[in-house]
Order: sequence, then C-alpha cells, then structure tokens
Amino acid sequence: MKRGILISAVVLLALVVSSGQATAVMQYTITDLGSFGDNSYAYAINESGQVTGWSRTAAGDPHAFLWENGVMRNLGVHYGYDINASAQVVGGHGQLAFLWENNSVRYLSTLGGASSVAYAINDSGQVVGMAYTPSGDRHAFLWEDGVTTDLGTLGGSKSEARGINALGQVVGMAYDENGRYRAFLWEDGVMHNLGTLGGVFTYAFDINISGQVVGSSCKGSYNYHAFLWQDGVMHDLGTLGGDESHGFGINASGQIVGSARTWSGNNRAFVWENGVMYNLDNLIPADSGWDLTTARGINDLGQIVGSGFHDGEMRAFLLTPIPEPSALGLLAFASLVAIRCLRRRTKH
Repeated sequence: MKRGILISAVVLLALVVSSGQATAVMQYTITDLGSFGDNSYAYAINESGQVTGWSRTAAGDPHAFLWENGVMRNLGVHYGYDINASAQVVGGHGQLAFLWENNSVRYLSTLGGASSVAYAINDSGQVVGMAYTPSGDRHAFLWEDGVTTDLGTLGGSKSEARGINALGQVVGMAYDENGRYRAFLWEDGVMHNLGTLGGVFTYAFDINISGQVVGSSCKGSYNYHAFLWQDGVMHDLGTLGGDESHGFGINASGQIVGSARTWSGNNRAFVWENGVMYNLDNLIPADSGWDLTTARGINDLGQIVGSGFHDGEMRAFLLTPIPEPSALGLLAFASLVAIRCLRRRTKH
C-alpha cells in the first residue's frame, strides 16, 4: 500500500511540474547577425533558420543578405524582404522586384509601369508585392512562372500585397472607392475587405496556413493597434502599455510578432500568444546589451528575427527559444526517483 502511495505521489508531482513548465513564459537566446559595416535589419526566417534582410555598408549602400550558420552573405542586390524553404529570396533592387536563388538574380516583370518591389514568397515560388501600372497607379501583384497578375484594388487606385501563404491566399492593403486604405484578403480571384478596429485605415502584413491574418488598424484617430483577423472577426491585440502597435508576422501556431509602444513611449519588439503580448526585451538575458525595437518574422519553430539596438548600434537579431523539459521527460525522471525510493525501502 505504501509503495502505491509513493508512486502515485511522485507521478502526480511530475505532472504538476510539467504543467507548470508548459504554461511558463518562453525564454530566448539572442544572436547578433552582424552587418556589412553599418545598420542591419532582419525581415524573414524559414524553417531551416536561414534569414534574410538588408544591411548598409560603411559607405551607406544597402545590400540584401542571406544569413545561415553564423555567416552573413551579401546577395549583391539592395533589399531582402522574404525567404522560403528553398532559400529563394525576394525584395527590391533599384526600381525592380527581384527573385534571388542559387547565386542568380532574376528581375520580375512589372504591370507595365516603371517600378516594382516584391515583399513575400511562399514555398511554391509564388511571389507577391507592388508594381506600377502604365497610368502611374501602384497595384498588388502575384507573380508565378514568369507571369505577373494584377490583383486589383477595393475600388480605389492603389494596392500592395505583403504576404502569401502555402494556399496562395494573399494579404495586403488596398484603397477603397472613398480613398481609404483597408486590409485585404485575396483568394480565388476575389479581393475581400477585412474591415477595421473602429478607425479608418488598416494594413495586413502576413497570413498563415490557417488563414489567420495579422496587421495593424486605426482605433479611432491615428493610433494603430496590431490585430489578428480570423473567421471574419478582427481582434485587437493591444499594446505594451503605450498607444500603438503593429503586427508583422505569424506562424502556423498563431504566434504573432511585431512592434509596440511601452507606457514610456519606447518602441519594443513583442511576441503575442494565447491572448498575451510579451515584451521581448524581458525574455532575453538581462545583461545582453540589447534593446529590441521590432520583430519582423517568426518560423514554426518559434525562432524570431528583427532589429534592435545592440550597444547603441542598430543590428539584425535572431531569437531562439530555450528548450524546456518535456512532460514525458519529467515523468520518466519522477518514475526513476520512485523506483530508487522503493529499492531503498526494500533494502531496509
């Protein structure tokens, strides 16, 4: 009887401890991705931990980079904004959108105007962004297999696409017939207005495989709040105590990253999950020397990229979650303790 009580007690303890670990706030290690001589900014990360963004040289010239295994590689073009599982990078160089892969740069066709920029790419190689039309308006586009498709607007003259998921659903911003820019979801050839948080203007920046959309929307006058849109409803994610926030990235688990003002008016990078917005400055080592201002991307492993001040210099960063003991591991440990206790009692 005593043996059964002992085993039950230890197992119960393990389950309680593991439950506490599962609900604990995640902590992160931080990696400085370096620079080409001046400021650097990270925008996106794939599931392999490869990162893209851009950095200025000491002379002030912008260069896109591909970072992997501790090395920042100069891609020879200006701004890198997204990367997919095949390490294809998209962005803008001069006045043209580009697709970089395997040491080669391809400039994408426009919508008949003079310039374009690519903001996102999915694992199928579909690219979205913004391009000018012959009339001088800028429109969201979808590029696939050498063909550039105009995604239209919400009745106004301008639009731009910022995100695309594996299903080919596209999000971004478009003007309506009254000249107000609104977040949109484009799918099956139709652009849908996602509404607002009560104000006039909204932006959408990213969409995950479940169709969850993140961005920022006016709440009244001109202060923006980060939002999560799902199942037809736009949810306010709040701030870090200040008056503004912006949601830039979301992963398959619904974790959201972005930037928000604190009560003191400082911009700080955040991660949002399960209804709570966390200041990422509080989730890294206190003596790191970093002030994280913006988080731009998050992969399905929970790794986060963005930019912040490191010892006074603007640098691209990578945050990696610190592994926690699993419930199974704790249970196994508790069982081992129980067995040892029983052996000792048997000996006596």
